[in-house]
Amino acid sequence: MALLFVVAAAAASFGVASSSDAEVLLGFRATISDPSGALKSWVASSDPCNKNVSNWAGIICDNDGHVSGLRLEDMSLAGSLAQLSLLKGLPGLRTLSFMRNDLEGPMPEVGKMESLRAIYLSANKLSGEIPDNAFAGMSWLKKLHLSNNGFSGSIPSSIAALPKLLELRLDDNRFSGTIPDLQLTTAKLVNVSNNYLEGRIPDSLRMMNANMFAGNKALCGDPLQAPCQSSSSSPQSPTTQQPMVIAAVAIFVLVGIFAVAFLMPRHRQVQDEQVAQLQAPKNPELAPTKEKKLEEGAAGYDGSSNGRKAPKEHEQGRLIFVRAGRERFELQDLLKSSAEILGSGKFGCSYKASLTNGPSMVVKRFRDMNRVGKEDFEEHMRRLGRLSHSNLLPLVAYYYRKDEKLMVTDYVPKRSLANALHGNTNLMWIFCRLGFRAANIPALDWSTRLKIVRGIAKGLNYLYEELQMLSVPHGHLKSSNVLLSDSFEPLLTDYALVPVMNQAHAAQSMVAHKAPECKQHGKTSKKSDIWSFGILILEILTGKISIIDSPQEKGGVDLAGWVNSVDREEWTSKVLDCEMKTTKKNEGEMLKLLQIGLACCEENVDKRYELETALDRLEELKEEGDEDSSSIPTEGGATTGDDLSIVDMD
Repeated sequence: MALLFVVAAAAASFGVASSSDAEVLLGFRATISDPSGALKSWVASSDPCNKNVSNWAGIICDNDGHVSGLRLEDMSLAGSLAQLSLLKGLPGLRTLSFMRNDLEGPMPEVGKMESLRAIYLSANKLSGEIPDNAFAGMSWLKKLHLSNNGFSGSIPSSIAALPKLLELRLDDNRFSGTIPDLQLTTAKLVNVSNNYLEGRIPDSLRMMNANMFAGNKALCGDPLQAPCQSSSSSPQSPTTQQPMVIAAVAIFVLVGIFAVAFLMPRHRQVQDEQVAQLQAPKNPELAPTKEKKLEEGAAGYDGSSNGRKAPKEHEQGRLIFVRAGRERFELQDLLKSSAEILGSGKFGCSYKASLTNGPSMVVKRFRDMNRVGKEDFEEHMRRLGRLSHSNLLPLVAYYYRKDEKLMVTDYVPKRSLANALHGNTNLMWIFCRLGFRAANIPALDWSTRLKIVRGIAKGLNYLYEELQMLSVPHGHLKSSNVLLSDSFEPLLTDYALVPVMNQAHAAQSMVAHKAPECKQHGKTSKKSDIWSFGILILEILTGKISIIDSPQEKGGVDLAGWVNSVDREEWTSKVLDCEMKTTKKNEGEMLKLLQIGLACCEENVDKRYELETALDRLEELKEEGDEDSSSIPTEGGATTGDDLSIVDMD
């Protein structure tokens, strides 16, 4: 208690706006062990939500300056969470995450924090039985992740009374007994695998994937296709059960041998027919290799001179659809469809597949996507499948193999923002200055560019709201990862892939890792995506190719540095893209947007705009400004081909 009073007094003496939040956080910090010093930025003389003064590690704040989430992951925190209930003093707290630490002891008391929406305690050393009423009254709880711990005893029945629960992960613990009848009508994921559970799987969970119950030898029911013993029949002794088990195994083995012997030749024949039906490539020198790679990724190509070998069923896998209401098709349908190579990059290759009796789809084959195991990968894909926003290109399906990942999306026939701005030539800016326009580059006017910027901001904001657990909700925002609809509505692609990408590859290739804080401290921040957004605004306004897309020797420009090097009086004539057709009415609005872009890519992360601030400033802009609106604001930190022929995979 003495510590709390000292903290409160110190906070008050420094004029901290959220002194009560700081007091609560520091009081809690004193109850756990921080051997790596991950929380050394938590100091009494600062405000956890005032980024201009401090930068408290792992703190998420709402628009009112109150703490709304703790994301204390991978920090080597140790000790017990016995005093976690201290955090009930944070009235705005909605999310708690302590994943992948070394925390021990029993399940902390979370029932007193009734406003929590998400609890992530996976991959620690927590143990013991969880009280049956541990989650009573938590009517707002949507996500409960307790996997990879040592919890034992029965699954708390209070979980069944959570009306809004979407995700429940209890896998890789020591839970025993039966699964309670979880009447979770809203649940999208319930994973109880690798425990000691027994008995019948409740009917309310009968539609869940069998993998969600694997590793519980005594479970039975529909998902596992394991019939339960009738309660009316007399129990059998172990001596009578053993011969029956042996006989069942023998029958299963014989059926498997029969299937392999008689069906495998037909499987090879089907695979050969699929290859023969692949459309002849447009580029005879490059395309065959790339189409062979798609086949290799999807059908188990062995890479030898003998051609393909038929994959085993568990290796080949199948397409998993993550969006409801979509027309289903199989992996073989994609292989048999006419294929067109769209692009290739550091992440892999991208193909357009035109289904015989269906729409055209884009198949992206990813390399270096082995950061997590199959289960975590599939969980993240399901999370992406639940995202729905008018400015996001939705994930339709995915395919998983240990060394190969495919992601399937809709095909957008118009073009990417990069193509709309730059076409297929690096001479566009020279042509523009000489008074010529490249014939294949229809100009984007001011109102269209403003519409695109606003749409990108809305899509990015949605990702920030829905994926609060990610430090960089997009991670790879650039003009080639923005597609344009027929009405020039932007669609963000390749978002939220950081959690599944190999860390070394992500650090080398992804745009968020090029932010100044990454170069200075070796890691991204919540504002790294905002930096990428600022660079993108400058690219849209200037028409120049950013250095993050193309090296300097190939025409890439350090946009923020270049704009700041030009005298402001010359921004209109030297910086703004002449294709926008600047007028007295819109010049001021263009310059305001330029200033917003600079504020978003401010090198000092503490001075960089928050996304909410950028959104507010964008809404204030007009398509046609007033006659006297050419003055330049000085707020924030900003003072100091016609067809989608290429889909970037960098």
